[in-house]
Amino acid sequence: MSENIAVLGLGLMGSALARTLLDAGHPVTVWNRSAAKADALAAHGATPAATAAAAVGSASLVIVCVLDYAAAREALHDVELDGRVIANLTSGRPAEAREMAAWVAERGGEYVDGGIMAVPQMIGQPGALILYSGSQPAYDRHAQAFAALAEPRFVGTDPGLAPLLDLAMLTGMYGQIAGFLEAAALVSASGYPLADFTTELLAPWLGAMAALQPAWAKEIEAGDYATDVSNLEVNVHGLGAIIRTFHEQGVKADLLVPLRTIIERRVHRGHGAEGLSSLIEELR
Repeated sequence: MSENIAVLGLGLMGSALARTLLDAGHPVTVWNRSAAKADALAAHGATPAATAAAAVGSASLVIVCVLDYAAAREALHDVELDGRVIANLTSGRPAEAREMAAWVAERGGEYVDGGIMAVPQMIGQPGALILYSGSQPAYDRHAQAFAALAEPRFVGTDPGLAPLLDLAMLTGMYGQIAGFLEAAALVSASGYPLADFTTELLAPWLGAMAALQPAWAKEIEAGDYATDVSNLEVNVHGLGAIIRTFHEQGVKADLLVPLRTIIERRVHRGHGAEGLSSLIEELR
């Protein structure tokens, strides 16, 4: 089944969303503040709208993907939203999503917030994931359209939950990137081939470490941080050796030093026998 959909915002991600919906057989009306960005999609079968109001008026489902929540409100300012579902796939904070949901409701619309866990090239392809939260009836009504974009996952009726989980996943990603860059700096300084190190050694090791995370989650939920592997006292010494090695190799350990500081703080509070998962208590 096809449904009339409007896409507001035609940057790289918005354009990918609109093109994927067109390929899935949905009539799509598009709008962008810079009208020329609609030309390529018009050639692909989309209907350009002169105003955001015209685009919204053509559809029951309105997908918004712009720079930030302020831009989303600006696009929808003075637009009739009664009877429309606003699916805001703009990146933002949980508090902004909740405010946006109330703002849309005041204007007669239903609100769904989304966190896109993909780059534009992944939209419509295996491996893409979009988290949704907010109005479950609105989500259920348009589940087919959402499924065309990526694997859809409804995570709860709190509109702020999808962006919170989005930011949490990005936090994990940034941590992994930080670890890789520190390791790459150390290996590069030694002259060892970085590609060989990454493919043959680091990637399998990180995969093995990632497999521990579900067990850590259970430890955190239970508040039980006993460990039969290296405890915090051992890790303080290990990180100390790593950081000294960085200095000796002439590279910076700037991304590792804060981690050692947190571990030292935990040890000084009398928790040296606990495992690394207990560091969450220093972050709460």
